[in-house]
Amino acid sequence: MTIINKIFGASPFGPLLEHAKKVHECIKLIPELMDALINEDHERVHCLQDCVSKLEYEADQIKHDIRENLPRRYFLPVSREDLDNYLHMQDHIADAVEDFAVILLIRKTRIHHDLTDEFLAFAKHIVSVADKLMVAAKEMQNLAETSFGGAEARKVLDLIQGLGQEEWKADRMQRKLSMHIYEKEKELDPVTILFYEKIIISLSQIANAADNTGEVLRMMIVKGR
Repeated sequence: MTIINKIFGASPFGPLLEHAKKVHECIKLIPELMDALINEDHERVHCLQDCVSKLEYEADQIKHDIRENLPRRYFLPVSREDLDNYLHMQDHIADAVEDFAVILLIRKTRIHHDLTDEFLAFAKHIVSVADKLMVAAKEMQNLAETSFGGAEARKVLDLIQGLGQEEWKADRMQRKLSMHIYEKEKELDPVTILFYEKIIISLSQIANAADNTGEVLRMMIVKGR
């Protein structure tokens, strides 16, 4: 550790990226979880849920370490409060993935064969929403070097705009899938429909959490201008 770091504290942006990567490991398991449910491989669902739980715990440990060591005297280009809010929103994504995994675990819900492709496509799209956020998260250190301004800021703002568009597409997919579920209500029991809705809502919450995290980052850039 350099003398500067000893006096002012280390930059938090590297650890924030490590937290983002750990959260993204959770997200990457979403299509596998959905595929296991569709194929009624409940042992695999249980195993994948354990993996998500472990990754979420590891993300929590990184979060706690960041908060305990977030420097009070480091020359931050943004406020400590904004960074903590960004961390909180990013952490909420992992929590939402864990909620999704638990819903798949607690009931052996069969997915109607006419709906399997839509459920899997929706799950994969949620990952694409989060992928956009991950690209933006990787630019955090570069943003810090430019005091959250200049061409780097414009690049990240464009990424966040793309993230918002993907989240909007997720909303449309959610509505379309819900409509198709209720077209099958004569073939499905009410509890199954309830769990279909729980699955859809939990996936949507992951996309919303990613979009909200991007919005916090956008506001940090706007404030830094």
